[in-house]
Amino acid sequence: MMLQIMEIKDFNAPELDVYARLTENQLLNRHEPEKGIFIAESPKVIERALNGGCVPLSFLVEKRHLETQAREILERCSQIPVYTAEFDILTQLTGFKLTRGMLCAMRRPKLPNPEEICRDAKRIVILENVVNPTNVGAIFRSAAALYMDAVLLTSGCSNPLYRRAARVSMGTVFQVPWTFLKGDFSWPEPGISLLRKMGFKTAAMALREDSVSIDDPALMREEKLAVVLGTEGDGLISSTIADCDYTVKIPMSHKVDSLNVAAASAVAFWQLGRGQD
Repeated sequence: MMLQIMEIKDFNAPELDVYARLTENQLLNRHEPEKGIFIAESPKVIERALNGGCVPLSFLVEKRHLETQAREILERCSQIPVYTAEFDILTQLTGFKLTRGMLCAMRRPKLPNPEEICRDAKRIVILENVVNPTNVGAIFRSAAALYMDAVLLTSGCSNPLYRRAARVSMGTVFQVPWTFLKGDFSWPEPGISLLRKMGFKTAAMALREDSVSIDDPALMREEKLAVVLGTEGDGLISSTIADCDYTVKIPMSHKVDSLNVAAASAVAFWQLGRGQD
C-alpha cells in the first residue's frame, strides 16, 4: 500500500502551519466552526478519534515510527498526507516533544445538543469553568471508566479537544458524548431547569454545612443524576450550589479539606455511577 509520505524540507511550508504556527483559537475557528481543526497526539488518541468518526487531514510522524507504532494507523488512512522528519527536527518545528512520535490534524466534529446526549442517560457530569486542560482530560478518563454517560461543559471550561486535554484523557473524549452548555441550555439557568424537566436531580460537589455524604442513601437511589463539579480553587459558584437539589461532600481524613477536581471526580463517579452500566 502506497502511503503519501513527504519528508519535511521547509519549516515555512503552509501545510505545516497547523502544527507549527496556528494558535488553539485559530485552530478552533470560531467564525467558521465547520472549518475548525484540532490536533490529536499519540497513536492511542488518534486511533480513538478515528473510531469516533473524526476526519483526518494530515499526519506529522517521527521518521523512526513510520514502520512501527504509526504504521497501522497510516495504512488505515493511506490517502492522507504524512509529513515526517527526525525527532530533533519535529521538536524544533512544534516546540514540544511528540508523545510517541505522532500528531494528526483532524476536522473538528459538530457538537450535539445537550438534549440529544442526555435523552437516554442516567448519570451525567456538569463541568463549571474547569480551565485546566489536564484536569478536563483526567475527568473525561474517569467519566469513561466509571459509568458516566455524558459530559456537559460551561463556556468557561477548557475545550476537551485541546491537544493536552485529549492526550491526558487517553482519547476518551472521543468515546464519552459531550457538548458545551450555551444558547437555550445556558448555565446555570435555564440549564438546571431543563435538566429537571428531563428528570435529572443535580448534585453539587461542595463543602457546605448542609452537605450530605457521597454515600447518602437517597442520593444513591436517584434514577437520573447530574454530578456538578466546579473550577480549580474556588469550586462551584454559590448560586449554582443553591440551585442544585443536593450539596455533596466526600468524607476525608487527616483534616484534609478538599481534593483536586480530577481526583474528586473519580471518587464521585465511582460511588454514584456503580450499578448504572
